[in-house]
Amino acid sequence: MTKEKILVIGASGQIGVELTLALREIYGNNNVVASDLREENPLLKGSGPYVSLDVMNKEMLHVQVIRQNVTQIYLLAAILSATGEKNPGLAWHLNMQGLLNVLDIAREEHISKVYWPSSIAVFGPTSPKQNCPQQTIIEPTTVYGISKYAGEFWCNYYNMKYGVDVRSIRYPGLISYKSAPGGGTTDYAVEIFHDALEEKKYTSFLSKDTYLPMMYMPDAIRATVELMEAPADRISIRTSYNVAGISFSPKEIGAEIKKHIPEFEMTYEPDYRQEIANSWPESIDDTVARNDWGWKHEYSLATMTEDMLKNLQEAEVFTV
Repeated sequence: MTKEKILVIGASGQIGVELTLALREIYGNNNVVASDLREENPLLKGSGPYVSLDVMNKEMLHVQVIRQNVTQIYLLAAILSATGEKNPGLAWHLNMQGLLNVLDIAREEHISKVYWPSSIAVFGPTSPKQNCPQQTIIEPTTVYGISKYAGEFWCNYYNMKYGVDVRSIRYPGLISYKSAPGGGTTDYAVEIFHDALEEKKYTSFLSKDTYLPMMYMPDAIRATVELMEAPADRISIRTSYNVAGISFSPKEIGAEIKKHIPEFEMTYEPDYRQEIANSWPESIDDTVARNDWGWKHEYSLATMTEDMLKNLQEAEVFTV
């Protein structure tokens, strides 16, 4: 069996930090190389190799892949939905060219597997709001969503044309206590915990009844690892898999937090992110992922809320 050597691009981001640590537990610290344009995240320091890397510099990326004897690439570097709307040209360029650079190198160097995340942002106002299916009308209205949808078909193309084993998940909003969110429309579901513990109040940038698909980070990391470890003949989707966790509104998560912090209060001041949220489904149908590689989420809103508050308090960031 070939010894895997994994390169994680964008390892200092919200998903990257936790995915890198999870992969190091599975494959061994020295076999997972973390890379990012930013400084190494403090949570990664001392846990394994780190290189400064710009995914847009194809030549340097190619050199690192060869030098490190890389067998798998996880590409997590991207500009997310809310940030992308402030600079659409940059978001498109980074999200598209970064992926194409990785896919080209994967083809040339016969990389065994590539992971690239898509997002529920591929869906638009014409997609079904409830239990949005794997195959459906997809008309994204943000540059992030457009870039992710185009990226899904580049992944599919490289798989069909060149046999690159590229795999993908359409992440819902992700909630984590370890790393900060990265400029997405679902960021409120992370910010709310910090403000609840620190200020005992939170002002939501989405209206109280805005339902969005969400997932607790441990479930998201497990979904990613399970997809990548599944036998190739179990993978029927080469664009990107729907995966679902929990769907809730700001009002519902606020009420759940209030059970633990009775004095917690919420107000609502919807901003430009409300329009983005309104264009997305309220819940996702992930039957295909469940049937193909046995995906099943574990965390509910109640268990996720309890775990988030417990871990943030244990980190001694806040006192209640």
